[in-house]
Amino acid sequence: MTNFINGLLRMRRGPWEMLATILIALGVIMLMQPFALGIYTYSFVVTLVGTVMFIIVSHFPE
Repeated sequence: MTNFINGLLRMRRGPWEMLATILIALGVIMLMQPFALGIYTYSFVVTLVGTVMFIIVSHFPE
């Protein structure tokens, strides 16, 4: 866990890509759930933020 946090603080690609991937997956799950309209409403924004974040962090150093 400390390696993950150190990677985030040092702006390394691996941990930030994992965080972006988790955001994308969370957005898709939010999109597919049929129970809460509020969660569904923000699903596109969460997926979009994760995608843009993944594009940006793919340029970070290893």
